[in-house]
Amino acid sequence: MKFVALSSQILFVPTSIILAICLCLLTILIYFWWVLPNHKLVKLKKCGFHGPTPSFPFGNIKEMKRNSSFSSSFDITHNIHSITSPYYYSWQKYFGKVFIYWLGTEPFLYIADPEFLKIMSSKVLAKKWGKPSVFRKDREPMFGNGLVMAEGTAWVHHRHVIAPTFTPLNLKTMASMMVYSTRKMIKRWDTQINSGNLEIDVEKEIVATAGEIIAKASFGIGGENGKLVFDQLRTLQMTLFKTNGYVGVPFEKLFNFKKTLEAKKIGEEVDKLMLSIIEDRMNSNDKKQHEQDLLGHLLKGNHDIDGNLNKTLTKKELLDECKTFFFGGYETTSLSITWTLLLLALHQDWQNQLRDEIKQVIGNVEELDINLLANLKKMKWVMSEALRLYPPSPNVQRQTMEDIQVNNLKVPKGTNIWIDVVAMHHDVTIWGNDANKFKPERFMNDANGESNNKMGYLPFGFGGRACVGRNLTFMEYKIVLTLLLSKFNFKISPSYHHSPTIMLSLRPNHGLPLIVQPF
Repeated sequence: MKFVALSSQILFVPTSIILAICLCLLTILIYFWWVLPNHKLVKLKKCGFHGPTPSFPFGNIKEMKRNSSFSSSFDITHNIHSITSPYYYSWQKYFGKVFIYWLGTEPFLYIADPEFLKIMSSKVLAKKWGKPSVFRKDREPMFGNGLVMAEGTAWVHHRHVIAPTFTPLNLKTMASMMVYSTRKMIKRWDTQINSGNLEIDVEKEIVATAGEIIAKASFGIGGENGKLVFDQLRTLQMTLFKTNGYVGVPFEKLFNFKKTLEAKKIGEEVDKLMLSIIEDRMNSNDKKQHEQDLLGHLLKGNHDIDGNLNKTLTKKELLDECKTFFFGGYETTSLSITWTLLLLALHQDWQNQLRDEIKQVIGNVEELDINLLANLKKMKWVMSEALRLYPPSPNVQRQTMEDIQVNNLKVPKGTNIWIDVVAMHHDVTIWGNDANKFKPERFMNDANGESNNKMGYLPFGFGGRACVGRNLTFMEYKIVLTLLLSKFNFKISPSYHHSPTIMLSLRPNHGLPLIVQPF
């Protein structure tokens, strides 16, 4: 009997511990999944905000998933907001252009009102903007703590180090890489066209070429090594996109554990590969050879300290900046060119106008003078209009690091901000009744396209945190488009399905097949 009693006591102890642990875990889940978000909800309502009713712990995610099936059509419309973001489009009808919605237990202040954004941003210094913590964690393998994700003094430090890389003189040294890679692509197209196949998926081709250019511009590597870096980074990006379906839900990584582990593994492989490139360069005796690329400029900055130790970057910071430059560089440029070719294929008159301008301004493209690109005025209008209708960066995210008063509304410290760029770029109250028409001439005499509020046009973000590499995008865009339009004519292929889709960036979900003919 004593033995049975003792055995019961021994069993009771671990059972009690297990029950205590389970109770503790349940308490934690209840707190993070329901108590804390409901406390935030009450606080935001007191501040004057409203929006769709959340259902914790998923917030509004399930409703967003129900309304977010990818759609495509043979009919081409530029009125894409209801296609790319049907949930925001629907919520705007009920709650206006400023409201709160929830990704899991994280509230986001949705903004599609440029005047509200103008007032709010006028009260905040660039270094006082943060990034939503949920995205900092979710996208860490892509950006680390590079310029896109850095906050406060770290952001100031990184911006100070990186900005000189994009001076006109440094950009011109990268131009030869762009010309070389574009001409390689043109040769591939010539071979395919001569074989009788006129249909080319230009999105796939432009992305590959932009990746080759950015690999050279970032690390000075090309060929198979450049392709390896590009392929791994691209795979990492797509894998991360597939894992973020429940972003904002506490412990959401457990919902897609296999993909999370896959992304982590790919991220580690990318870091290992890129760190080896950085270390080889740091140990190289031939510094001059690589000074044309981003890594070379950053390393040169580390050597030319001039007594300012704060100018240096660690190997991890160099790694993060190179990854940030890669993703920001190839995505924005390749998608800008892709969407422009779609628009020019639809509007042959503008395609001919650009071709005539190239002849008049550039002349012989075989000996392309980079200094003349700035004189391609109509091409700049077309680019601005393409970025308006199809912005590669379809939204901007911020996080407030202090309370902000906007009219009668108080935006509390720590609030996540979601700025819907696509919505503002297609808003008839900002652009007029022709907001969804391709009309490059709207940018003829106004850098903001004659919009009634300059904050309504945000192709590269806004304020001090606007994209630092936009001049690189401008140059690559003009080089690639100049060489392509001088050689080919573009028409829409019958097989094209119009399917603008947001997958981190705004891209054609089914590619962009065009009929390409020698000009």
